Amino acid sequence: MGNDLAAFAKEKGVKYFMISYTDLFGGQRAKLVPAQAIADMQKDGAGFAGFATWLDLTPAHPDMLAVPDPDSVIQLPWKPEVAWVAANCIMDDKSVAQAPRNTLKRLIAEAAGDGMHVKTGVEAEFFLISPDGKTISDEYDTASKPCYDQQAVMRRYDVIAEICDYMLALGWGAYQNDHEDANGQFEMNWAFDDALATADKHSFFKFMVRSVAEKHGLRATFMPKPFPGLTGNGCHAHISVWDKDGKTNVFADNAMELGLSAKGKNFLGGIMKHASALAAITNPTVNSYKRINAPRTISGATWAPNSVTWTGNNRTHMVRVPGPGRFELRLPDGAANPYLLQAVIIAAGLDGIRSKADPGRRYDIDMYQFGHTVEGAPKLPLNLLDALREFDNDKSLKAALGEEFSSAYLKLKHQEWNSYASHFTQWERDHTLDI
Repeated sequence: MGNDLAAFAKEKGVKYFMISYTDLFGGQRAKLVPAQAIADMQKDGAGFAGFATWLDLTPAHPDMLAVPDPDSVIQLPWKPEVAWVAANCIMDDKSVAQAPRNTLKRLIAEAAGDGMHVKTGVEAEFFLISPDGKTISDEYDTASKPCYDQQAVMRRYDVIAEICDYMLALGWGAYQNDHEDANGQFEMNWAFDDALATADKHSFFKFMVRSVAEKHGLRATFMPKPFPGLTGNGCHAHISVWDKDGKTNVFADNAMELGLSAKGKNFLGGIMKHASALAAITNPTVNSYKRINAPRTISGATWAPNSVTWTGNNRTHMVRVPGPGRFELRLPDGAANPYLLQAVIIAAGLDGIRSKADPGRRYDIDMYQFGHTVEGAPKLPLNLLDALREFDNDKSLKAALGEEFSSAYLKLKHQEWNSYASHFTQWERDHTLDI
């Protein structure tokens, strides 16, 4: 895209811009700005009260300015008179260090300084549900093994095809859509890209899916485990690292085990080393741990890991290497912040490369059936509080992500946990009333 948003508006017939940023909890915040005012906004930013969103700021802080990044601009395919543009947050002429997109950009620059160009893809799963959120939207979607169900995907053809058409028109390289392993659940895939571009697309994808679902009288949710007994929403990340020009995959080496180079193995080693701590970022909600530590689902498997193990082309582990030159991190879920997901992957991977981290033994067993035979592999956190404690104790990962970010994230997430812990539930009445 060009770097002049006013010219973009004139060329494309855009009347309004959504200047958008993502807060620490993954909330998408925006101001709707008329095209006539976008030139000033591109220069100075749109003003926000940071305290009014999930950032560790107070009402006394000055305006936080969201400065649009013109390279990220996307014209809304379902409402072409509006364009969305991701923004970088500044305050008092300084980058807001805790803002997720700023955190990711800093780590991308750090990787580039080491001659590395991180490319990623994500598999964002979601449910199409009733507007009140209580049931899946398709009453006939009842199979015990609904994955790839032909009839079920066609009953939601209007929604899925509309979203896919938009991705194709945007040039994202959309290549497949399917009904996933839970009733009412879908996954749509598009081509991998530079980490920042993937994060922006991931953010926009969530906005687009929700908008199109609402247009059809439905609701879309990326909640990790919206229904007990059904497979949860994952957000698997595929990771590779390229040279500084982005032309050569430095993770690829056919002479090495599984086609993963020594540098790729070290990057993977960093992921394994920090896995329990990075779960606080990749699995950021109370509900996230209902997916990771779920009992067997109706379909027969959760498709989510609960131990820190890696393997070849085997979906029962936290990390699989499905082919040469890349690996898939299966830990993240649908609640993952698009920017922080990419940031924590890069932070852990860079540390792994710098410390020449060993990912440890590779396991090729079915972890769902024989996981109990594995000795020495750490279990993933049982709940959000455990994950936050692991993150707080991981000094090098906190430093890599930035002390201001880490402090703000831990503070607000502990508040969230405390709110959950103090909430009175029906379970307590059912199990304690007659004690």
